[in-house]
Parts: sequence; C-alpha cells; structure tokens
Amino acid sequence: MKQDRILKKLIPKIGSGFLVTRGDSFNTLARSIVGQQISVAAAQTVWNRVLAASKKKVTPKNILALSVEELRAAGLSARKVEYIRDLADHFDSGRLHANQWKDMDDESVIKELSAIRGIGRWTAEMFLIFNMIRPDILPLDDVGLIKAISLNYFSGEPVSRHEAREVAANWAPWRTVATWYMWRSIDPIPVEY
Repeated sequence: MKQDRILKKLIPKIGSGFLVTRGDSFNTLARSIVGQQISVAAAQTVWNRVLAASKKKVTPKNILALSVEELRAAGLSARKVEYIRDLADHFDSGRLHANQWKDMDDESVIKELSAIRGIGRWTAEMFLIFNMIRPDILPLDDVGLIKAISLNYFSGEPVSRHEAREVAANWAPWRTVATWYMWRSIDPIPVEY
C-alpha cells in the first residue's frame, strides 16, 4: 500500500485474503490440464469422472494405468489425454524434480514445468501462485490481470505487457499479492476448484 496509490485504495475495499496451497503438485497440474479452455463447472465434472476412473485417487501411476479410451470416456479430449499422460510420465519417471522445487527459483520451476506437453508459462505461473504460494509472481499472460491493470491504472485503455510490467515494478517483492488484489478488483469472488 505504501508503494502504490491504486492498491492503497483497493486493499481496504477488498479486505484481506489468504492463498492456501491447492494440494499435491501432480493433482494441481493434472487439474489445470483438465480445466484448460472449458468452464469451471465442466472442468469439475470431467475431474470427477477422472477421479472415479482412477479409483478415487489421481496419481501418476493410476493415470498411466488407464487406457486412452478410459480417459476419453471420462471426458478428456484426445489432446488432453496426451497431456495428462505426459504429465504422469514426467512424474513417474522422475524427470521432474518436484521434491527440489521449493528450493529452486521461480524461473527454474517454470522452465521444468514448461517442458511438459500442455503446460505453458501461464499454467506454470498459476502453479507457483496457487500451489507453491510464491510471493512474487507476475503472470503477464493472464487476461484478468491485464484487464484489471487497464481498468485500474489506464481508465480502461488497452495495456501492453511492457506497461503492465512497469506498473507492477512497484509491487515487488509481493507481485503475487498485488495480482490477487487486481483479480479481486474485477471479480470479487475467487474461483474455487
């Protein structure tokens, strides 16, 4: 609030909030793949079917034990089946260093996650925010963040990534927190998964 005149006004209006980790790494990433480009409600329905197909426990081994047909029957597209199986294979084979992520810097985790099919920078950043609760993530590919910066700082005018980065410079080392307040400024109720 001391660093940014807009947040100084927004934070008291919105109130405090707390990010709480969303569970184990594999489940968080698998859910993000399931939820890509579909509504929250549809994602929950498909996730429930994947959960049922994997004997109520979504683990890398349980996903790899399911056939392509079983995953498709749960509601996953052919592409998402490829993605979730690649994710499971990365975890199962030990190609990921999930047990070391807490000690790795943000960009190293993003690089490792982005090597998995179906996981890009935005998904990796959301993972750092919502699973690892990293305090200084600035997801410049997030439409909601860009929209909120546009509305709060530029009277609704379009904003470039460069301009958004300049605004967010004042937020460091708490850019995750500021991003959360930006999201709340345009959608007061957080999405729950």
